[in-house]
Amino acid sequence: MKIIHSDIITQTVKNMCIEANCNLPQDMKTALNIGFKNETSPIGREILNKIEDNYKIAEKKQVAICQDTGMAVFFVDIGNEVYIEGETITDAINEGVRQGYDEGFLRKSIVEDPLFRKNTNDNTPAIIHYTISKGDKVSITIIPKGFGSENMSAIKMFPPSAGIEGIKEFVINTVDKAGSNPCPPIVVGIGIGGDFESCACLAKKALARSATSKHPNEFYAALEDELLTLINKTGIGPQGFGGKTTAISVNIETAPTHIAGMPCAINISCHASRHLTRIIN
Repeated sequence: MKIIHSDIITQTVKNMCIEANCNLPQDMKTALNIGFKNETSPIGREILNKIEDNYKIAEKKQVAICQDTGMAVFFVDIGNEVYIEGETITDAINEGVRQGYDEGFLRKSIVEDPLFRKNTNDNTPAIIHYTISKGDKVSITIIPKGFGSENMSAIKMFPPSAGIEGIKEFVINTVDKAGSNPCPPIVVGIGIGGDFESCACLAKKALARSATSKHPNEFYAALEDELLTLINKTGIGPQGFGGKTTAISVNIETAPTHIAGMPCAINISCHASRHLTRIIN
């Protein structure tokens, strides 16, 4: 049995909140650079240059890459041999968010009720997805998710007869409708399978995957490439000013589903697709 005190969880999460919001991950830098090399539009190239300037300044000065420092979303995998001592892991994570957003001077964007709109003033509560696996480690992934892109996401409960063409059309139409709103170039997370709520979770989880990685299944890897090509043919371009770089990555995650359905969810992230993973052992 591995004992991990909740204070360690809190400290780790606090640091992750600041780091994820100030330092663009290397996979995103690489994907943006590839987009710049492929972009032929002069204004598109200029915008991609300014995006690079922005994330370099943010990293150097340790200030937020974007003013929308997002809703703190976590994927937490807990080993079955781990015992969390002290506070509950949920309370420990929320305390880490509270401290991180305060000490990092990050915008606090969470309201305690969707209709009455009173700000919680500490960016909590976080959204936390838990899984249990064998082992004595705790893996924590944070995705600070801004809502300019989150609001452009969508889910559809397809019948199986819609097939792969139905999914392709849904993805392209969703991105086309989003236009410049999610601050392209975007990362498109796609969940296929599961049920209504787990499908949306798959799409969010897909955004935590490296923007330069490929799906391990050859069929889905090819589908990711095809969708990326089709999305970039829309001509939306960087920040919606036209060009070939509307998206820099399409990531697909799948799960078993019911014989009568084929759920598909699309979770869009902006060019500052922030994600960070830390292992506590």
